[in-house]
Formats: sequence, structure tokens, C-alpha cells
Amino acid sequence: MPIALFVLGLTVFSLGTTEFMIAGLLPELSDAFGVSLPQAGLLISLFALGVVLGAPLITAATTKVPRKTALVALLVVFVAGEVLAALAPSFGVLMAARVVTAVAHGSFFGIGAVVAANLVEPGRRARAISIMFGGLTIATIAGVPLGTFIGQHFGWRATFLAVAVLGVIDLVGVVALVPHQPRAGHLGVRHELAAFRSPKVWLALGTTMLSQAALYTAYTYISPLLTDVTGFSAGAVPPLLALFGIGTFLGSVLGGRFADRSLMGTLCVGLLVLAVMLGAFSLTAHTKPVMVVTLFLFGIGSFLINPALQTRVMNETEGAPTLASTSNISAFNVGNALGPWLGGLGISAGAGLLSPSWIGAGLAVASLLVALAAVGLDRRGTDSGKEVGNDAGRARELVEGSR
Repeated sequence: MPIALFVLGLTVFSLGTTEFMIAGLLPELSDAFGVSLPQAGLLISLFALGVVLGAPLITAATTKVPRKTALVALLVVFVAGEVLAALAPSFGVLMAARVVTAVAHGSFFGIGAVVAANLVEPGRRARAISIMFGGLTIATIAGVPLGTFIGQHFGWRATFLAVAVLGVIDLVGVVALVPHQPRAGHLGVRHELAAFRSPKVWLALGTTMLSQAALYTAYTYISPLLTDVTGFSAGAVPPLLALFGIGTFLGSVLGGRFADRSLMGTLCVGLLVLAVMLGAFSLTAHTKPVMVVTLFLFGIGSFLINPALQTRVMNETEGAPTLASTSNISAFNVGNALGPWLGGLGISAGAGLLSPSWIGAGLAVASLLVALAAVGLDRRGTDSGKEVGNDAGRARELVEGSR
């Protein structure tokens, strides 16, 4: 695999660390600015909102910019956002810095995935994307705990500065090692938007949103489930979450390999595994050894689907993949925000700490049904938007035919 893929993976490690590290820094941020924990938690919600709303707009504005140039510019913005956060004199400035960082984060993921796919031959696209997204899983295993450790021992500002330094290293790597690629959209934003005429694109985005909602409905409340239901001590939770993280890394690697062989088959099997593991929590949560195995398999199923989710969107938007790819990142974040809210509704209704896993299982089944609907469209060949991406070729044919 090209070294540029690993450079992109390292960059995603930095992006993933800054996205998730706030959860470990909430007490320090709450004390530093004199706000409540729920108010500090808005830093997470605003980040997701910045990705969902801002990233597609920035990506649309850069459709005629060479992809490498766009990645470099986004990393400059990312580093600036991290430095601004580290120096923030007020909570309001910190919130603004998080939004700026989120916009760069989401856009980089979307454009970077297209770049990663174009670095290899078509038969290895999913594997290439899994390498890039592997940086995100490593962030959950190592980056977030390390960021929390730095914040607790050297202050929360030091954590943002450390990520900024990583961002500079990423910037140098992208400039030096990622090859030049052509403009993101030869025909501009209208051609990119035309991709959304396809029902398959919307089904792919729906699959992404529902699958991520399924994951985060349960994962958000996994710590109290492990302590209050399974009976683990609080000290056992970090290594158990690390085990989950190892499962996500393995799932991402396997997902990339299998999706290159059978993309929709891998996606459907992964969603089935995710649904089964979420449903299994009710049977295994009361027995520690079995719960450990379930948690690990839950991690595998959660990320087995990711390469297929991203590759599916790009495959259905050939010739105009950049905006759709970024929109898929937005769909990820919509699911990330929707899941915790739905899980919280179950707990607030008195259904107990196992209710998020059942809600998540239902969402996973719904996601599987949407994916199967896409498979049905594939077999019938009735996608009205399948001509997207071939417009330029058809235009050339008409011109040649008129000569």
C-alpha cells in the first residue's frame, strides 16, 4: 500500500483524538470556565453540528480546487483551531474554536477518503479506506486516553497544544508524501449535487446514519452498564474499553479486506453481527467473562461496516464523489448525536441500563433493512440516478456523434 495512505491514517488519528478527547476533559473544562458539566458537554454537540452542517458546505465550495490543495488548507485550519482552543480566554472562544476545527475535520474525512481510494486500483479501494479510518480506531484506543492523561497532569490547554503539534506533523506529511490529484469536481458543484438524484446514495446515507446511531446508543452508556449491571469495578472500565477499541481496529481491517471482495455482503453481515451483539448484551451482561467476549465482538461488528459504508457512497457517485463522501461523514455524526439521545430516552423512561442495547439492536436491524433495499435496487437495476458520473462521457459521445 502507498505510504500516503498511512500519512492519511496518521492525520485521521489526530482528527479522531480531538473529536473524542473532550469527554475525558469535561471536569477540567467545567472547573476552568465555571460552567456545568452539561454546558461543557455542548463542546461535543457543537463539534458534531459543525461536521454535519459545515463540512458539506466547505467541500462544495472547494469542488474545483485540487484535492491535495484542499487537504493542506484544511489542515492549516485544523491546526489554527487547535491553537485557538489552547489559548481560549473564554468558554465562548473555546466553543468557536471547536466549530472551526469540526468543519475542517469533516471536510478532511470526506475529501481524504476520495484521495485514499484513488491511490489504489479499484479492487482495493475499501482496504485503502480502512487504512485511513484505522487512524480513528487507534485514536479511541490510544489517542483519547493519552489526551486525557495530558490534560489531567499538565492542564487541558496542553492537550490541545499536543494535538496542534500532531497536526503540524500531519501537514508536513501530506505536503511531502500525498501525491497531487486532479480537481475534486471537473464540472463543479452542480455535478456533485447531481449525485444526490440517486436513490442508492440516499439509501447509503440512511444506512450510515442508522448504523452509527445503533452503535452510539449502546456505547455511550457502556461504562455504567459494565459497573452497575455486570459488576466490574470502575478501574476495570478503561482496559475493557481498550479491548473494545482493539475490536474496532480488527473490524476495520477485516472490513476493508472483505468489502473489496463483496462490499454489500460485508456490510449486511457486519450489520447483522452488530444487531446480534447488541441484543446479546441482555443475555451476557450479568456474567463477566461472557460480557468481555461480547464487548470485543461488539467492537468488531461496529467497525467491520465502516469501509463498506464509505466505499458504497463513492461507488454510487463515480465522477462526483467528493461532496457525497463528505455528506456520508455528516451522516456518521448525525447518528453519533441521535444514538445517545435515544439511549437516554430509554433510561429516563425507567427501562434500565440495558434498554440502550435493545434500542441499538432495533436501529441496527433498521439499518440492515435499508442496506437490503439497496441490494434489491442493485439486482433490479432500477436506480434512476445511475447515470450520475457518466454525464461528461455522454456529452463526449454526443459531440463525437455529431461530427
